[in-house]
Amino acid sequence: MKVLVYSDDAATREKVRLAIGRRPAADLPLVEIVECATQAAVVRKLDSGEIDIAILDSEAAPAGGMGIAKQAKDEVHDCPPICLIIARRDDRWLANWSRADAVISQPLDPMIVAETIAGLMRGRLPAVS
Repeated sequence: MKVLVYSDDAATREKVRLAIGRRPAADLPLVEIVECATQAAVVRKLDSGEIDIAILDSEAAPAGGMGIAKQAKDEVHDCPPICLIIARRDDRWLANWSRADAVISQPLDPMIVAETIAGLMRGRLPAVS
């Protein structure tokens, strides 16, 4: 699965990448991390249809993840699930406004990041009958 990680901060992208690892849970396929540092790169990747999960930093500048999430949910056909990284607990209402599928808070807890992304990934797997 391809997981997009957007932040203008390389350290934040690295923390997310390390928390997810090669796979966030044993029952899931391997993960390919696609890092983006600009809004234009995120939009290109989401429009390509190749991204399975997107993790967006709400504190990124000049374009924050919440605005990008809202735009993607409104404009991208079959938009993948989006997880927002928020800095303040009070930002959850903005995450709801942006139609994010999940939220993780700073400082990033690797276990919570992995669990959250694993849940989103499981929702993208084809149903087995």
